[in-house]
Amino acid sequence: MYVAIMGYGVVGSGVAELFMKNHESIVSKSTQSKLELKYILDIRDFKGDPYEDKIVNDVNIIINDPEVGIVVETMGGLHPAYEFVSSCLEAGKSVVSSNKELVAVKGRELLALAEKKNVNFLFEASVGGGIPIIRPISQCLAANEIEEVAGILNGTTNFILTKMISDGMSFEAALKLAQENGYAERNPAADVEGTDACRKICILASLCFGKHVYPDSVHTEGITAITLADVEYARSWGGVIKLIACTKRIDENHIYAMVSPAFVSKHCQLAGVDDVFNAILVRGDAIGDVVFYGRGAGKLPTASAVVADIIDCAKHSARKKVFGWGDAVPDYVVSHLENETALYVRAFSEASDKLLGRCAAVFGKIETLAREGAPDDEIAFVTPRGKEGELREKLASIAGLEPASVIRVTDY
Repeated sequence: MYVAIMGYGVVGSGVAELFMKNHESIVSKSTQSKLELKYILDIRDFKGDPYEDKIVNDVNIIINDPEVGIVVETMGGLHPAYEFVSSCLEAGKSVVSSNKELVAVKGRELLALAEKKNVNFLFEASVGGGIPIIRPISQCLAANEIEEVAGILNGTTNFILTKMISDGMSFEAALKLAQENGYAERNPAADVEGTDACRKICILASLCFGKHVYPDSVHTEGITAITLADVEYARSWGGVIKLIACTKRIDENHIYAMVSPAFVSKHCQLAGVDDVFNAILVRGDAIGDVVFYGRGAGKLPTASAVVADIIDCAKHSARKKVFGWGDAVPDYVVSHLENETALYVRAFSEASDKLLGRCAAVFGKIETLAREGAPDDEIAFVTPRGKEGELREKLASIAGLEPASVIRVTDY
């Protein structure tokens, strides 16, 4: 059996490197007598590269070669990755992908096509990079009804927040450092605005709860509005601010899913996840809480998950794995305003004591917060838990309250 790689960037080159480095062991684990890398597709030529002889520039060479049984897609983006993957599946080839955008938007369609053609479409690397999470949820935790998943799914934002928390850096300074270290792109919007984490939680929600969840149905906020004042108030509350992607089952016909900054208690395992590391907390009815931790991105960590999927495809070359989820249904994802939460609020008022009194009168009880060096006209407090929509209505009803920050408070 032969393997082809589509896309020879950071991840694709890592897959080729790891595949060849551990080739003998990989072949033995695959149960195949032969498993060889035949093609690497890219629009560029790579003169002097160790695998220069395998580079091709036409995807049809891969699609039309009957010897290629497994194709790896590490191109990223939706197009032309979707067209190339669809064509490979149509041609009866199993596909392994690390592409979270492709899986989040087209996953159900590609899974159905793979089933029709009796091949496999696997994507372990699309959510946690090198952290195993797709296979553990679908296999190791299969006896559980998954109740909730929450995690730090983006290393760039976690690095930025860590620098703000530990070193007192501003968001702008921490972002610049992340770019200098290669953790953030020149255009970091997909990371800092929460889009990357949204795609990943969509995949996990689809897998855990059985129906496709599209990114446009998930309320998503990033970290661009987080200030050092907010970081300090989180510390005085007893925790840290993290960008949390979460999803949970409401009932048989509804789930909740969202991405946003949140206060996380220092007693929660997610609070201690720093720098570019990721962590995913899975809550099952039998197992309780399980946390998967590690490097969520990077050349060889991601390649590790991709090559594991190659081995799985090779083992199941004559049959389709029972794996996937159903079609999307209308109104499946409930509004984030229906979710139970508490809210941290920061605001300014010349009559701060009177404003705090009005807030306490509306909410019944609030937890006031303090920080060193706060201006005299700054107030901060945490509301009781309740439906977010109702809490925001109460905030809007308080005369003179114009929040500078409103951040959700988790109960993990």
